[in-house]
Amino acid sequence: MKDSTKLFERAKQVMPGGVNSPVRAFKSVGLTPRFIDKACGNKIYNVEGKEYLDYVGSWGPMILGHADPKVISAVQKQAEKGLSFGACTELEVALAELICANIPHVEMIRMVSSGTEAVMSALRLARGYTKKNKIIKFEGCYHGHSDAMLVKAGSGAMTFGDPDSAGVTRGAAEDTLLARYNDLDSVETLLENNRDAVACVIVEATAANMGVVPAAPGFLQGLRDLCDRYGALLIFDEVITGFRLAFGGAAAYFGVTPDLVTYGKIIGGGMPVGAYGGRKEIMECVSPLGSVYQAGTLSGNPIAMTAGLTTLTQLLEDPGIYTRINEMGQYLADGLRRVSGLTVNHIGSLVCMFNTKEPVTDYDSACKSDTVGFSRVFEKLLEAGIYVAPSQYEAMFLNTCFTKEELDQTIAAYEKALAE
Repeated sequence: MKDSTKLFERAKQVMPGGVNSPVRAFKSVGLTPRFIDKACGNKIYNVEGKEYLDYVGSWGPMILGHADPKVISAVQKQAEKGLSFGACTELEVALAELICANIPHVEMIRMVSSGTEAVMSALRLARGYTKKNKIIKFEGCYHGHSDAMLVKAGSGAMTFGDPDSAGVTRGAAEDTLLARYNDLDSVETLLENNRDAVACVIVEATAANMGVVPAAPGFLQGLRDLCDRYGALLIFDEVITGFRLAFGGAAAYFGVTPDLVTYGKIIGGGMPVGAYGGRKEIMECVSPLGSVYQAGTLSGNPIAMTAGLTTLTQLLEDPGIYTRINEMGQYLADGLRRVSGLTVNHIGSLVCMFNTKEPVTDYDSACKSDTVGFSRVFEKLLEAGIYVAPSQYEAMFLNTCFTKEELDQTIAAYEKALAE
C-alpha cells in the first residue's frame, strides 16, 4: 500500500523540499503532506485511500467540482486529436470570443500558461503603454513570483520595497512601491511623491493571499479615481476572483472597471492557463501588433482551451451557480463565526477564519492571527476528513458540489477542533 510519508521522503531526494510549490510541503503546519491519488466532486482521496471534504479545490479552479463530467468528456475527445500543436486553433479563438463578448472591460485578450505569467506580462504592457517605470502594489497581495512582485510586505507602506526572495536583485524591485490595502491615502501619497512616474496600480480586487480580505466600500472606486487623476493604469489581479465572484469577476461584482485584468485558475478549468486582457488600445501594444514582446510555446494549448471553454460555458449558461455557491459561502461563514467567536472573513464563495478576534482588513491585522493555534486546528480537521489549505493565509474555496449537510459537518468539525 502506498504511503504519504514514504512518498514525501522519496520526493525530498529529487525535488527541493519534496514539492513543486512551497505551500504543499505542509511546513507551516509542521506535518507531512498528503499525497492525493484522485478526486471527484468536492472530495479528494489520498494514496492511502482516506476521503476528505476538499476546501482547496486545486487553489480555486474547481468551481464545478473535481472531474466535472462535461469537462472530462471534452478534454478526452480533444486529447484524441493531439495534445499540443504550437500553432493557431479555433479553440483559442472561441474562448477569447466568449470572454470578450461577455466581459465589457475585456476588449482583447492574450492567453498564457499561468497567473504569474499573466501578471508579469500585464505589468510589462502597462509600462510599455504609459512609458513609465514604477508600479504600486499592496502589502499582503500576491501576484505570482516574478521578480518585481516579490517585494517584502513590511511596515513601510510609503517606501520602496526590498526583495523578498534570494535571487531577486535590488534593481528588479526598486521600481515597486508598497501601499497599504484598503488605505487610499497611502496610494495617493505614493502617486503624489512619484508624479508622472507610476505606470500602474495592481491590486487583488479581493485579497485572497493573506487570508480573505475584501475590499472596503469605496476602495476600488477610489483606486479608479486616483489612477485617472494621476495618469496610471489600474490592473485587477483576478487570478482568484475572476469567474468566481461573478462571471465578470470582482470588476462586475463591485462595478468598477479596470484598464487591464489578469486571469488564471477557473479560466483553465483545472488545466494550466492564465490570461491578460483589457482595453483594445492598450492590448494592441502587444507583439506582434505592437512593441511589447510576450510569447509562449504552450499558450492557447488546445487541451487547456477545451477545459476552460467547457467550464466557462457552463458558468455562463447557468448564472444561478453564483447565487448557490455564494449562499453556501455565507452559510459556512455564519456557522464558523457562531461556533468559534473568531474573525471570519468571506465574500461570495471565498471564506477564511482567522485565529484572532480582531477585525482583519489589511496585512498587518492579518498577521495578528495565531498561526500556532491554526496548525493545531488544521491537524484536527485532517483527522476529521476536512481538507483546508495548510496555511492560515489562504482561502477556503466552495464549489457547486457542496451540500448544507456537508457544511454543517465542517462547522461541527471546526467546533470540536477548537474545543480540543
